[in-house]
Amino acid sequence: MHRLTKTMLASGFAAIALAAMPAAPALADDPIVRSEAADTAAFEADRETILSMAGDYAVVFDMQESTPWMEGYEPIDRKVSSGYESVRVIEDTGEKIVLQHLLVVDTKEGPYVVKHWRQDWEYEPEAILVFKGGDTWEMKEVPEAMRNGRWSQTVYQVDDSPRYAGWGQWEETHGVKRWRSNWTARPLARRDAVRGPIYDRYVGINRHQITPDGWIHWQDNTKMMPAEDGSGELVPVVQEYVLNTYERYDGYAVSAAEEYWSKTKDYWEAIRDAWDRVALENGGIRIPQNPDVGTTIAGDLLKMADAIKKGEMASEEASAKAVALIEQGTARSGG
Repeated sequence: MHRLTKTMLASGFAAIALAAMPAAPALADDPIVRSEAADTAAFEADRETILSMAGDYAVVFDMQESTPWMEGYEPIDRKVSSGYESVRVIEDTGEKIVLQHLLVVDTKEGPYVVKHWRQDWEYEPEAILVFKGGDTWEMKEVPEAMRNGRWSQTVYQVDDSPRYAGWGQWEETHGVKRWRSNWTARPLARRDAVRGPIYDRYVGINRHQITPDGWIHWQDNTKMMPAEDGSGELVPVVQEYVLNTYERYDGYAVSAAEEYWSKTKDYWEAIRDAWDRVALENGGIRIPQNPDVGTTIAGDLLKMADAIKKGEMASEEASAKAVALIEQGTARSGG
């Protein structure tokens, strides 16, 4: 009887303790289940958040290798740089929003605009274009359970060729609005590629979070390399933390970014369409990479954009040449 009483008491205490515990939060990768009205409200709130990332900014790029995962590897020094960036909405169809980044650099000859990265947001995507390693990106189906209520973000390089893609949910936690991706792979950024390191890609999680005066993009990256035994497995080399801070600021030559885009937007639209067509026809994209600029054709595409801006080349002529370069470059790689 004494033993039974103790057991009953223990069970009772356990029940009380369980009742007092808060409900377990839904995991970030759980399917999203909510009412139609809640879905609609969340969709509109998500759109407003994504659109709020457009604007003019002073940007700080802070990159630091931290924990080595490979014995004998010495993390490189932290790198911090800054600049000015104008982010513009160049497409908004409701369920797809495209943001183009334009980097404005001060030079002795005046402000110079670099067409920087691009981010495409798509609601409840069926597939995304993911990096497979080397020179290859492949269309990959998003698990059906992970589509409802989520957005994909696809990031493109300076020549509008793909870089990486992931999917995730916009949510507010502890008063902070954020989007967190699934694990995504991407090729090396120029800062690493030009050094010829032992690792050849990043696998990481991206977060975009809205701040009172802008937003941040931070990355939790593991730098990876193929195993030396030729098995095809990836081996972790070192951890890297990247924090890019966008603070609203228009005290730079914003007009230079506006002028560049107004003169070259038709040209870049033709290029975006060409990349999309190649990806659709081939189930992905293959094109050789150049450590300095991305793809081997990126330099030519950017030079023609500068020629259009200066009035040295017609947009239609440049567009035709650019599309031909994309078709030839991807065909040579078997895309």
